[in-house]
Amino acid sequence: MTELPEPSGRAALITGASKGIGYGIAEALVARGDRVCITGRGEDALKEAVERLGSDRAIAVAGKAHDPAHQAEAVERTMAAFGRVDFLVNNAGTNPVFEPMADLDLGVARKVFETNVISALGFAQRTWHAWQKDNGGAIVSIASVAGLAPSPFIGAYGVSKAALINLTQQLAHEFAPRVRVNAIAPAVVKTKFARALYEGREEEAAALYPLGRLGLPSDVAGAAAFLTSEQSEWITGQTLVLDGGLFLNVSVA
Repeated sequence: MTELPEPSGRAALITGASKGIGYGIAEALVARGDRVCITGRGEDALKEAVERLGSDRAIAVAGKAHDPAHQAEAVERTMAAFGRVDFLVNNAGTNPVFEPMADLDLGVARKVFETNVISALGFAQRTWHAWQKDNGGAIVSIASVAGLAPSPFIGAYGVSKAALINLTQQLAHEFAPRVRVNAIAPAVVKTKFARALYEGREEEAAALYPLGRLGLPSDVAGAAAFLTSEQSEWITGQTLVLDGGLFLNVSVA
């Protein structure tokens, strides 16, 4: 990494951040001087991410996002290391199935909601009580354009992201004025998580986007940095759509 600025004094907890979008967000926040706690399931991947971010600016806590014990440990470790948790970024997510809703195993649907929605609420509750209730801050949840319109074969994922968008509005209302709560809804971003949606056909997939390309983790990272900055102090309860113009292709005629 390039030389880092002086510490900002702020700290963030970012879930699902050993790679992809979550890591990109961690990198952006560290680049402006914040310290971060990143979470994920793989200890080796987290260790490598911390080494790249800088061990003086980042710590990691391994675990499953939907596990309440992991949520508690991540918040406690963040507070112990940095004395605060100004920002929470709910990025951990799962999409383990591609099939119509009519044939969807309900156990799989529960798993999707546990990871994509319930874990976000659990982390928000814990950061609220640990720091934000008395000191303020911001929460950003990574939703999806699949939560805004039907998405064939990833219906459970889309429904969970729609719930996450509504959760964002609920928390924004309840946590105001101390904490701002917003969401980001990306279209397809080039990560391992979304690889099945473009691998082997990236040019064809990108042709659907007026801006001519798929998203990058840095695109989402820039939006998350903005929504956790002083420049967004009058924004709450919103979902910022990052879709490369994809929805411009929707017509009623």
